[in-house]
Amino acid sequence: MPQETSPFGGTEKFALIGAGPMGLAAAKVMTEQGVPFQGFELHSDVGGLWDIDAPRSTMYETAHLISSKTMTEFADFPMREDVAEYPSHSEMKRYFQDFAKHYDLYAKYHFNAEVLSTEPLGEAGAGWRVTWRDAQGNEQSEVFAGVMIANGTLSEPNIPTFKGQFDGELIHAANYRDPHQFTGKRVLIVGAGNSGCDIAVDAIHHGKSCDISMRRGYYFVPKYVFGKPADTMGGMIKLPMWLKRKVDGMILKWFVGDPQKYGFPKPDYALYESHPVVNSLILFHAGHGDLKVRPDIDHLDGKTVYFTDGTQADYDMILTATGYRLHYPFIDNALLNWQGDAPHLFLNAMHPDRDDLFVLGMVEASGLGWQGRHEQAEMVVRYIKGLREGRAAAKTLQAEKRSGFKRMTGGTRYLKLPRMAYYVDKATYRKAVTNWIGALGGTSK
Repeated sequence: MPQETSPFGGTEKFALIGAGPMGLAAAKVMTEQGVPFQGFELHSDVGGLWDIDAPRSTMYETAHLISSKTMTEFADFPMREDVAEYPSHSEMKRYFQDFAKHYDLYAKYHFNAEVLSTEPLGEAGAGWRVTWRDAQGNEQSEVFAGVMIANGTLSEPNIPTFKGQFDGELIHAANYRDPHQFTGKRVLIVGAGNSGCDIAVDAIHHGKSCDISMRRGYYFVPKYVFGKPADTMGGMIKLPMWLKRKVDGMILKWFVGDPQKYGFPKPDYALYESHPVVNSLILFHAGHGDLKVRPDIDHLDGKTVYFTDGTQADYDMILTATGYRLHYPFIDNALLNWQGDAPHLFLNAMHPDRDDLFVLGMVEASGLGWQGRHEQAEMVVRYIKGLREGRAAAKTLQAEKRSGFKRMTGGTRYLKLPRMAYYVDKATYRKAVTNWIGALGGTSK
């Protein structure tokens, strides 16, 4: 059967890489909007990061969402009533499987398909050649109108280097799966983000001892306030950021107290200029003496770790919870308009010059949830459809995205860290995206 011709290059069909939550959202919207595509997924099933058995998953057995299901789920596909308020990774895996079945997305994917390369055939609009290795180990190749990349942001570990040599076990959080890895060991966790604090609690319960090394202070948020998930308490009244910081800071003092009393360093930045740690147990254990807070590492020698404050301690295992870096191994970084620590894309998704290359899910914000990401996918797909139909709104967006890169920070000065390079202000970002969805969804051309 001949393929439909397209102004994008010999075919109407896009290649969609990834069947995690972002890829599934895009697949759903593309199906609804009639934009043909072929999905590719490295694993044998959907779920991406949330399927602990997936080859690139960095999930661990005790992992749960740090946001509540109410604030995380897709608006048009609520989670089952029997799902916990803070779902486990296995509950999330089932949720995405249910989502894929409900919208008949399984048939739209090649599974056990590792994308090896994506190469433009020429100038923008000439098409892309995508090469992949199939389940039998054979290389396949096909030309597509364009490429949508949705392979996630949390699979390539950011591995730090230390002065000296450590003779114990040194692993990244990406290689952590089960609390029994800590049994009988003196453990040092390096990094106090959400994963680091979660894993530290595991080490406290299963290891011989646990310390945590921190470069900077964090704001700690309890999971529950007045018996309700903390992230469901805000948003009823829209406040300017300066006032929201004051109100939320006061609430944190009431429910969390002063983390410095337990040895945690004081943050040298304002609330929301970095992602807060959502954990109700880390302060509890520090207050009970189960966890010792250490400063940054100066150097290693054998099993001894020397810290920047002149103290030292011996450990059997160092686990670095130092985050992840963006990684798109199947495409040349230059094609993504990569600058600094991340691609510079309009609304974190759209190439300034090309209308046949999109990155989905390269966006992070406190409380964005899957719905915020679904909106990103809908904007992109409606844009593609609008260009094909010659809609005025699509041409306006095309001109807008070519005008230059703008970070959607809402005036917040985020920390200059690699993981914050694609951070946005939720309200600012969602307003911009939903405004474009509205414009692109109109009937007039």
